[in-house]
Amino acid sequence: MSDKTIYALSTVLGKSGVAVIRISGSKAFDVVRLMTSLKTDEIKPRYAYFVKLKDIAGQQILDKCLLLYFKAPNSFTGEDIIELHTHGSRAVISAVLNNLSRIPYFRMAEPGEFSKRAFYNQKMDLTEAEGLADLIDAETEAQQKYALRQMEGNLKNLYEDWREKLVNIMAHLEAYIDFPDEEIPENIVSEMNNTVFKLKNEIKEHLSSDNIGERLREGFRVVIVGRPNAGKSSLLNAIAKRDVVIVSDIAGTTRDAVDIHLDLNGYPVIITDTAGIRETEEAIERQGVEIAYRKIEDADLLLCLYDASQDTVQVFEKIEKTFKNKMIYIANKSDNLTKEQCSEIKKQGITLISVKQQQGIDIVLDKISAVINDKFTSNSNLLITRARYREALNEALRSLDLFNLNKEIELSAEDIRLAARKIGKITGRIEIDEILDKIFGSFCIGK
Repeated sequence: MSDKTIYALSTVLGKSGVAVIRISGSKAFDVVRLMTSLKTDEIKPRYAYFVKLKDIAGQQILDKCLLLYFKAPNSFTGEDIIELHTHGSRAVISAVLNNLSRIPYFRMAEPGEFSKRAFYNQKMDLTEAEGLADLIDAETEAQQKYALRQMEGNLKNLYEDWREKLVNIMAHLEAYIDFPDEEIPENIVSEMNNTVFKLKNEIKEHLSSDNIGERLREGFRVVIVGRPNAGKSSLLNAIAKRDVVIVSDIAGTTRDAVDIHLDLNGYPVIITDTAGIRETEEAIERQGVEIAYRKIEDADLLLCLYDASQDTVQVFEKIEKTFKNKMIYIANKSDNLTKEQCSEIKKQGITLISVKQQQGIDIVLDKISAVINDKFTSNSNLLITRARYREALNEALRSLDLFNLNKEIELSAEDIRLAARKIGKITGRIEIDEILDKIFGSFCIGK
């Protein structure tokens, strides 16, 4: 890690009431000496000082601002930090950054470098750092809530607990490898086998979350599917409350997939309109149908929309065989039906709507929200939010499946070591020093 002092604008560039410029590193405190008239020996950490901020030459006042000092290691990065809360005009920001760049041992921070330094200085692990990134990117209430949980260390604590148990097993195995004449006591063998068995079950349960965490970050994929002229594009426009897609009575108007992004009761949702599914010889429309099928495969939920005045749910018989568990049937054009027909459709548990008359749209949104909410309530509060976590845990699980104390102890130790290392990849921790501490920490004083 570079030992240079870094600086950057921490707020969005543009006209605003306040802009925050952050400086971090061993020389950060020099800003007080070089750019203010404050007495450096009188500055207290975590106090706000109202100062006249000068240029490096000391000839011009750049701004009147607040200055705060966070002393290492009790700061975000674990280094000395100075924060300048200036006025948010482009001229002020530019002038301050320009003067900081003229200090020889200062440089502009790279993207994410403040958080990287916090990680290297053990102020946070990788899951907490990624939780912070998710919090910054959060657009919905649910994204904000789960990002905060991760940033507070909930995932880290879970993974570190699992890794700690594996490190303990590895310490025992390494000790018996060093003393091959000693047999492992039966109670220790039983304890290790039991721990591995429980860990495997806990990891499997954690992995069974159906990608909910990843979907929370990226958006739940809801695809509207149906035959041409069923009203798919009209439904998308009604949900978006604006004309997103061209609507026409001519079949096959929609040729490509069109997305809208929604905040649905705090959950991020991507709703996609697709080309009408039918056999066609027209090349461009056929390509649109192929895209529709790809979207169907990737979807978390399918809104199976059909024209109730002409068709039945049988039009979805082909996709029902594969995707039955993620289908919601929606009968459109209720305005063309009799009361008896409407009653019969409702008895089948099918959602009845009329996009033309804007009836039933809220019911569709409620159904989508209910499905998403059920997915969350049926899963742990500790969600896998990144594909790399899932990949590492699957690799750890494969190593644990190979663990068997009936084979050579060196091979058993390697299985545990690999599992611990894969879990350690998630948080950014490795185990070598810890194993030594576990082994030698059990020795009596003086040994």
